[in-house]
Amino acid sequence: MKIMGLSVLIALSLLLSGCGSGAAPGAQPASSPQSAGQGAASAGGLSGEIPVGAVWSLTGAAAVYGTVQKNAADLATDEINRSGFLGSAKLKLITEDDRSTREGGIAAFEKLLNRDRVAAILGPTLSNTARATDPMAQDKGIVVLGVSNTADGIVEIGDFVFRDSLPESDVQPNTIRVTKDKLGYRRVAVLYGDDDAFTKAGYDVFSKALADAGVQVVATETFKKGDTDFSAQLTKIRSANPDAIVLSALAEEAAGIMTQARQLGIPTSVPFIGGNGLNSPQLAQLAGSAAQGAISGAAWFISNDTPGNAAFVQAYRDRYGSDPDQFAAQAYTGVYLLATALKNAGSSNPRAIRDALAQLKDVPTVLGSFSFDPSRNPVHPPVVQIVQDGKFTLFK
Repeated sequence: MKIMGLSVLIALSLLLSGCGSGAAPGAQPASSPQSAGQGAASAGGLSGEIPVGAVWSLTGAAAVYGTVQKNAADLATDEINRSGFLGSAKLKLITEDDRSTREGGIAAFEKLLNRDRVAAILGPTLSNTARATDPMAQDKGIVVLGVSNTADGIVEIGDFVFRDSLPESDVQPNTIRVTKDKLGYRRVAVLYGDDDAFTKAGYDVFSKALADAGVQVVATETFKKGDTDFSAQLTKIRSANPDAIVLSALAEEAAGIMTQARQLGIPTSVPFIGGNGLNSPQLAQLAGSAAQGAISGAAWFISNDTPGNAAFVQAYRDRYGSDPDQFAAQAYTGVYLLATALKNAGSSNPRAIRDALAQLKDVPTVLGSFSFDPSRNPVHPPVVQIVQDGKFTLFK
């Protein structure tokens, strides 16, 4: 009953607030905002099962992100179907594992597009994979909604590609500004993965943000995906004596870097400051006390005072026995955004879904008041968080 109440509450709020204007340039909306709202009341011609694909990294290096994404997407789908949000229609979520690889993602997209003939796709987990898979959906005219793709060059793939995950270019300048003002650092070292789209994009954004903030970079080091020995890079960084270390990495490598940094004598007074890859609770579980004080820019915080967030957190805990993280919140929101677009369009026609999604404006979600900008990027406020005693708390 708790979950049913949550779904009805969120469904009604989305219905009343999700029909705003704001279509991308050149889009041909299926209906005006007024008629879209009327269509939402009855779900138009929707009926039966509507197949929606989901491509997550359930195995491999990015499974720490993909597993919680699947959990949250399943939770949202069940809520929507139980609530009758789509009238007599139901979402049929078809989940595929991309194994944290581009090749796995390509195979998953081929199945969903050609065999399952899905109406839309959520994912994939990694930006690196999205760059290989999203053009396949674009060519077929099927919406892809990335819920954790933050690298540059994602929405530029085409007008059927959206994301509800704030790009690094929106989050990281704010992270540098907030942390520099609070910590007063002047000299930093930078360490990043140079063979992954996400970590390389994070480095590019951080570099510009640091230059704009007048922060001196005293050392720049790189690593490869799958590396486990970072002692050479960290020894050079230690010799440079930075005030902070800016890190663009996924959770597994980040945990190894933090652990080895402290073992090499880099003190905890030299904090790690990172991007989206540091936002998994797995970071603190893997790195233990070495993750203490790690700071990251984020799109969501567990105690957010946003519509339905407390109920979402409780429903996730009740079902899975653990706290959701940012990646869960973005996946959960993604399912609701797609469902709202379907409802407003009153159709599972791919072009109608695309146009209805592009029109969403000021939708109340667990991420906050949510809109898509004309480039199909998300618009909502970022936050900065810090690991304290193994848990994320707001950086103040």
